[in-house]
Amino acid sequence: MSAPAPVAQQKANQRRVAAATLIGTTIEWYDFFIYATAAGLVFAQLFFEPSGQSIGLLLAFASVGISFLFRPLGAFLAGHFGDKIGRRPMLVITLVLMGAATTLIGILPTYETAGVIAPIMLLMLRILQGVSAGGEWGGAVLMAVEHASPGRRGRAGAVPQLGVPLGMLLAAGVTALMIGWIAPGDAFLEWGWRVPFLLSVVLVGVGYFIRRAVDESPVFEEIAQRKEQTRVPVVELFRKHWLLVILAAVVFAGNNAAGYMATGGFIPSYASGPAVGLERTDVLLAVTFAAALWFCFTLLSGFLSDVIGRKRTYLIGFASQALMVFPLFWLINTGDLVLLYVALGLFTIGLGLSYGPQAAWYSEIFPASVRFSGVSISYALGAIIGGAFAPTIAQALVNATGSTDAVSFYLLAMTGLSVVAVALLRDRRGIDLSVSNQAEQEVGATIFDHRRAAAGEAAPAAEPARR
Repeated sequence: MSAPAPVAQQKANQRRVAAATLIGTTIEWYDFFIYATAAGLVFAQLFFEPSGQSIGLLLAFASVGISFLFRPLGAFLAGHFGDKIGRRPMLVITLVLMGAATTLIGILPTYETAGVIAPIMLLMLRILQGVSAGGEWGGAVLMAVEHASPGRRGRAGAVPQLGVPLGMLLAAGVTALMIGWIAPGDAFLEWGWRVPFLLSVVLVGVGYFIRRAVDESPVFEEIAQRKEQTRVPVVELFRKHWLLVILAAVVFAGNNAAGYMATGGFIPSYASGPAVGLERTDVLLAVTFAAALWFCFTLLSGFLSDVIGRKRTYLIGFASQALMVFPLFWLINTGDLVLLYVALGLFTIGLGLSYGPQAAWYSEIFPASVRFSGVSISYALGAIIGGAFAPTIAQALVNATGSTDAVSFYLLAMTGLSVVAVALLRDRRGIDLSVSNQAEQEVGATIFDHRRAAAGEAAPAAEPARR
């Protein structure tokens, strides 16, 4: 017997939303990661050549981190308009912005042909990528989570999270294909590096039409119908929920530092450099394998968080990550390709388990009227604290100490900070996300509110919306 029409329509819409958020975030993060991959492999030679190899590599990694500094700008803008005009329009705008910046990088002149203007243009386009990435994530996860039923938010929220490992897998896979078969050797340095960037224009075209077809979030539709949009959501967010923003940002920092350093720019450069000496294609294929495992454990953690809770899933993930920060480099430093696969594979278990539940947990701790701003800004700040300069810091630590142990201690410290933040937040699995439940959403997200919430004290009435 078929399901009643409304239920069938709801499920069909949820599938469309899942596809739109997954495909869109995959494209966005492919664009973002293709830059990090190229930075570690060729940008030191192409854009920062006069600085020398070591300093040029540091500058290339620093250009990866600079974009993170502009993520909050994208988060502020997307959060402001996402809480005022809707989640869906911001998804389309950020996708097009990211695709345009990535495609233009693919046609940039290098330092050899344009001089100092080449790295300046590269940095400007990287900043544009950062602005786009800052606004993308919040809209995608809210579309997924706010369309889902309370008992399925973890798995629904994990779907846009899958775009990160999928984007990384696609970026590493395309780069490995170019280096290994299509444009090997000098050809990759001459023209092959441009192809992955130029492919973005095709991917963005596909994502644009898919995202245009999905329905607006039901939570925002309710906000709009009630005319309860907050006039300046960012001001309201920091006035009433600044501690929540800080804690949520630090929760993400440990995962982001590990992810960007381990499977982003640093390890492909380090493992294929003189210290380890593996072939670049082999290293990129190992990163592709790790991204595939990251995908699997991110998806698993979404389901797991619906069963045992967001907080417990996070703690399991960070425990796994902490256990691997030293073995990760011990295994890589052997120079054995099989052990590189083992190292990255084991490390991505913790990455996935501490990333999948993030969309649902962020959505459940922020009130409806400032939710887009809250999740976007927390994510952007967490990326700055964690991943912005993680490859640069790692390279500087190796240069200064001659050892990767200092890098492992750095990762351990970042993981520890995130564990503390996780401990200070409350699991709010299943809370009503609608604007009609704003009063309950306003309190109880941290352990500092726990006593009042446990005692059943009435939540303060929500302030009148500023229209």
